[in-house]
Amino acid sequence: MATVSPSWAYTLHLPHDPRAPRVARHTLRTVLAAHGMAGLLDTAELLASELVTNAHRYSAEPYTLRLRALEEPVRLRLSVWDANPHIPAPFRGIAPSPREDDERGRGLHLVQSCADNWGAYELQGGLHGRPGKLLWVECGR
Repeated sequence: MATVSPSWAYTLHLPHDPRAPRVARHTLRTVLAAHGMAGLLDTAELLASELVTNAHRYSAEPYTLRLRALEEPVRLRLSVWDANPHIPAPFRGIAPSPREDDERGRGLHLVQSCADNWGAYELQGGLHGRPGKLLWVECGR
């Protein structure tokens, strides 16, 4: 007899604090372990860390990480909302790859190469009633 795990979602509201990416990674580890998805940990941790760090770097306000199990077995969607409505060039499909000597600008390209799927939305009414953007990625086994 097949069993079906109920879908789940977690939302973590993070302050604009340089320690927030670490808090997000710790929370992610706990959630994935609790739901038997530890096999996704390395990729999911990289994706969450890059998206939360991007939110911290380019927004001066708190941001939100959301984790959600998708209907497919062992598949995760991570999304990060922040108050800066500007969607980064890699998520608009127009950014060239960083040059070998670039010191910044690799994070979101790394996200796209590790994620199975990704996207972005500009939010006018936004989360918490404020404008902003939502970047999302998916990963699975």
